[in-house]
Amino acid sequence: MPSDDMPFLRHLRLCNTAVVPGDRFPFSLGDKLAGWIDPAIADRLEQEGLGSRTKGFALANPAELEALGEKLAQEGFYRSHHELFDVMTDLDQPVIARIDRGALPLFGLVAIGVHMNGLVRKSDGLYLWTGRRARNKRLDPGKLDHLVAGGVPAGHSPAEALLKEAAEEASIGPELAAHAKEVGRILYALNRPEGLRRDILYCYDLFLPESFEPVAADGEVESFSLMKLEDVLALVRDTDEFKFNVNLVLIDLFLRHGLIDPHSAEGRALQNGLARGLSPASPGKEHVTVPA
Repeated sequence: MPSDDMPFLRHLRLCNTAVVPGDRFPFSLGDKLAGWIDPAIADRLEQEGLGSRTKGFALANPAELEALGEKLAQEGFYRSHHELFDVMTDLDQPVIARIDRGALPLFGLVAIGVHMNGLVRKSDGLYLWTGRRARNKRLDPGKLDHLVAGGVPAGHSPAEALLKEAAEEASIGPELAAHAKEVGRILYALNRPEGLRRDILYCYDLFLPESFEPVAADGEVESFSLMKLEDVLALVRDTDEFKFNVNLVLIDLFLRHGLIDPHSAEGRALQNGLARGLSPASPGKEHVTVPA
């Protein structure tokens, strides 16, 4: 059991470990700051004539970012996902470029994902469908996950990406998935082995019939389980069984359904942290103070 008297806050702390700039270097697309360059590629970008460690880096033509990302993958700086993501300079800014999703952390660029709580209402309360990530997954193999979650590919809205992921990950048809309700979005910035993650998660709830049985269509999930929501809360409170960012979406769910008191000291800190992050991801972001 965690000794912290605010046990859920530890998940927010773990997802907000980035201090910007730290040892990273500013990266601009056009004339706007967009990201933070990892030291692992700084020398290579200097060779490309894109700036320096002392003055920062910039790509005058954002359309050239995709080709730059492909070149770095071919040279072994990261492992390509063969999936392009849209690139924007910050939250709620327009899309100005795209790059392979595997390169986003090296450039410290904003990435967008979708997470869906697959809920079932029974006579004895709420239940949540969870998935166990396949053991061969690149990130967080074997961890518990949402029924549906994934990144938003280039050219897709979050709602479109959710329909795509629902079909691929749990065989949920578009007619049923279209009933998912957007319930909020969560921000965090953390250091990961792959680099700086600056993620925005669009969160959805979908109430499923008791007769529903998920089927993994893409091989990314090894099994599904239907769990009572109170049991899910205990796992999040007491363990690290869930993939790191899934904990944040579940904490938001617990707050909305009163399993965590939103008016308590921890509840207020959680709500602030989920909405704004606990550390600034870019200049101008307000730093949220977290109780020690």
